[in-house]
Amino acid sequence: MNDPSTALYAAAQVRELDRRAIAVHGIAGGELMRRAAAAAWGAVRRRWPHVRRVAVICGSGNNGGDGYALARLAVADGCQVQVYAVAPPAPGSDAERACAAWRAVGGEVRPWDEDTGVTLARAELVVDALFGTGLSRAPQGSAQRAIEAINAVGGEGPRFATPGCGDPERPAREGRAGVERSHRRCAADGGYETYKSAKVLALDLPSGLFADTGAAPGAAVSADLTVTFIAPKLGLYTGAGPRLCGEIRFESLDVPAAIYEGIEPAARLAGRDDLRRWLPPRARDGHKGRYGYVLVIGGEHGMAGAALLAARAALRAGAGLVSVATRHAHAHVMVAAQPEAMWRGVESAGELAPLLEHADVVALGPGLGRDAWGKAMLAAVIDAPRLVVDADALNLLAERPRRRNDWVLTPHPGEAARLLGCDTAAVQADRPAALRALAQRYGGTPLLKGAGSLVFTASGIRVCPFGNPGMAAGGMGDALTGVIAAFLAQGLTPDTAASAGVLAHALAGDRAAAAGGERGLSALDLIAELRAVVNP
Repeated sequence: MNDPSTALYAAAQVRELDRRAIAVHGIAGGELMRRAAAAAWGAVRRRWPHVRRVAVICGSGNNGGDGYALARLAVADGCQVQVYAVAPPAPGSDAERACAAWRAVGGEVRPWDEDTGVTLARAELVVDALFGTGLSRAPQGSAQRAIEAINAVGGEGPRFATPGCGDPERPAREGRAGVERSHRRCAADGGYETYKSAKVLALDLPSGLFADTGAAPGAAVSADLTVTFIAPKLGLYTGAGPRLCGEIRFESLDVPAAIYEGIEPAARLAGRDDLRRWLPPRARDGHKGRYGYVLVIGGEHGMAGAALLAARAALRAGAGLVSVATRHAHAHVMVAAQPEAMWRGVESAGELAPLLEHADVVALGPGLGRDAWGKAMLAAVIDAPRLVVDADALNLLAERPRRRNDWVLTPHPGEAARLLGCDTAAVQADRPAALRALAQRYGGTPLLKGAGSLVFTASGIRVCPFGNPGMAAGGMGDALTGVIAAFLAQGLTPDTAASAGVLAHALAGDRAAAAGGERGLSALDLIAELRAVVNP
């Protein structure tokens, strides 16, 4: 049976899960709406206990029905609630019945108009109940304007940093007038703080985000909290999902476990427990030969640093031995930077032969370049067992495609686009499809880097939910290549090494960001945290 907390589903699969809950197990659609509303309102109260003024923006479908049901709970909890409808619910639907129940307790439904965005500014919490999993195109018309209005009131306000001013719950307790008075006092002292004029809750997923792909081709709600129901959706965790969702909470709504049987998830989330399973404690009689020999090939003139980062990461990730084949001009200099690695000056493919005889894993690409030297290195190792291909080696591979079943390919979206003969926007529009296309064309274990990195494995797509924007910096990919190569050298299979490598790399990046912040985070900062991460 699938674990619904780590299994990620596509929209069509979620609709089938809903159908099973209703048709097979006799849970009425209206009851599912009530459960969804109760779960979401409980999450609100746990996170923002002081919220009193609530605005709910409803669409015409079941997501809107969830919003009407939540509005009733908020009123019962003592809140002032305003409900706005971008479109009326479909006649005879569960959403229409939820709307009628809201009206029956004295609730008013106001049609969305151009002035509604102004009234939203008085809310402490705005609830996005516009679209569910069925959205397949960019929002337009009133829906688009509603999303833009939600983001306007949920955006960051003035920045103050006077000691004691940075209380994130002050807007909920004091209202905008109290916050503005506080800001005037802070400004008089010359300081700034950050606050949000309203918190934003998305029901099931932020409107404008595609459930299957993580793409958001038009206006999309930027939420502080997303409460997703029945099953987590793949799009929440990759592409634009991590940016738009804020905190993600999954609520099963107490549906029977049997509804998940026989439905293979679209993907699975990687977690810290996976790393513990993949990287068990070492035997007491271990030795360096047992943990593998990694050969890094790269470092064209002016790019030796990339090879250095890959080698250093491989060492920190536990490889027993690491050698670097690079330009002669770099070898003697780099040994001082990383004396634990063996540095070999290599000017021709023939000079690689003795190194390849001993290497368990070859990591090709960091700083390789696309000129004659890089092409010669690629030609020399293209058939080497246990090969990790990155950076310029991928760009060269795109020029002369080749398929293998035992290598690991590590492109970012731009490199993936070159490998697939399309543009980067097409890759980002459907990251899971791009990953599957890479696997079909090139074989082996491709991964697609970026927010919510994806790994293609024999058992399906694995998604990494960790990492942060500070990792958008040069050298991060070189470090990842070294980590994956080290895990291959230690005996992990290619898809497990790639999955573990992406996970360890992301967790190390999060540790580095927690220690010093995201802005200015470097690959060396991440590598310094690897040792703690790979010893879970």
